[in-house]
Amino acid sequence: MDSVLRAVLIYLVLLVLFKIAGRRSLAELTTFDLVLLMVIGEATQQALLGNDFSLTNAVLVIVTLIVIDVGLSLLKLRSDGFSRLIDGGPTVIVEHGRLLRGRMRHARLVEADILEAARASQGLTSLEQIKFAVIERNGKISIIAYDEGAGP
Repeated sequence: MDSVLRAVLIYLVLLVLFKIAGRRSLAELTTFDLVLLMVIGEATQQALLGNDFSLTNAVLVIVTLIVIDVGLSLLKLRSDGFSRLIDGGPTVIVEHGRLLRGRMRHARLVEADILEAARASQGLTSLEQIKFAVIERNGKISIIAYDEGAGP
């Protein structure tokens, strides 16, 4: 039973920490992020298993984590409020070529991030070509360009 309680506690702690870290940090892994995740994984393993490194205990912890994950995903399906609490929602960060700096600061984005997404997805080179930029729930930036000939 100790392993199940440890698994639940660690899952909830990691969920809160990654929620605080923000969506953008989960969108693309840098070398630093990969190393950090590996260290977190090792620390988590120690916290989850404690002194019991038996196969039975490891399977119990894994099953507990999967049950928690499936349970939360079912809750998110049934409750829009719970889904927004866990995953957040899309956030507009550029509106009609104008940066919404408060929202960008909250998402820890800079103008270069938005322009990079605009070039990669639409071939756009300036903010004036962007009708809307939205940071999605998964941390990716979606770009909506002005229609051809419509302009700002």
